[in-house]
Amino acid sequence: MVIAFVAAAPAQWLNYPTAGLPRTRNGKPDLAAPTPKTAVGKPDLSGIWSPADTAHFMDLAADLKPEDPPYQPWAKTLADQRQGAVHKDDPLAQCMPPGVPRVETHSGHPFKIIQMARELVILYETSSNDVFREVFTDGRPLPKDPQPSWKGYSVGKWEGDTMVVDTIGFNDRGWLDTEMGRPQTEALHVTERFRRRNVGSMEIGITIDDPKAYTKPWTAKINLKLIPDTELIETVCENSRGVEHMVGK
Repeated sequence: MVIAFVAAAPAQWLNYPTAGLPRTRNGKPDLAAPTPKTAVGKPDLSGIWSPADTAHFMDLAADLKPEDPPYQPWAKTLADQRQGAVHKDDPLAQCMPPGVPRVETHSGHPFKIIQMARELVILYETSSNDVFREVFTDGRPLPKDPQPSWKGYSVGKWEGDTMVVDTIGFNDRGWLDTEMGRPQTEALHVTERFRRRNVGSMEIGITIDDPKAYTKPWTAKINLKLIPDTELIETVCENSRGVEHMVGK
């Protein structure tokens, strides 16, 4: 069953060497080289990244026991309904953007981090439409009364060599994952801990804190791999037609 048609543009600098990337003697990227640093000595998170597997896109709690995600009763009921209906209400099927952290678990759809002095800009190549996100690192607080949005509002700070990002201000339409259809509410607070292990690998530790949907915070960890010598390509979701035929079980 096809739920959305995604148009990808032809090759756009898909084989252009990444500037500044350490290389082996044969010219290949040295992905095991030490983590690059910025001028002020902090890890440089810049690069094009992709999840190492699809597990967390399908099930954000893939590393937990099946009984561990601490649902509120209504949230468990809704997740079960979504699974039984073959995800016909999935916002991705309607060309809506994936929220956080779902957008970072989207295997096969890389994202690019551009690290600057006062913010991180993240560009996402998704299966819906191109999405961007700003993580402000200039010391500003999170907004007091945010307008609910798909990606929320993000601020970040360094804790040692880990970039800690707090995001609030979500709407209640996003799904946390795909196969399980876990819901979120406007009370969702996502904390992400970005740690670059070396040139070629990074992990994101994720804490989901949504007291209206879950009885306590719960965690996940995503492993990312660097995608060198390429750039993102344009993706456009052109079609949510046919959703009326998605009748479920």
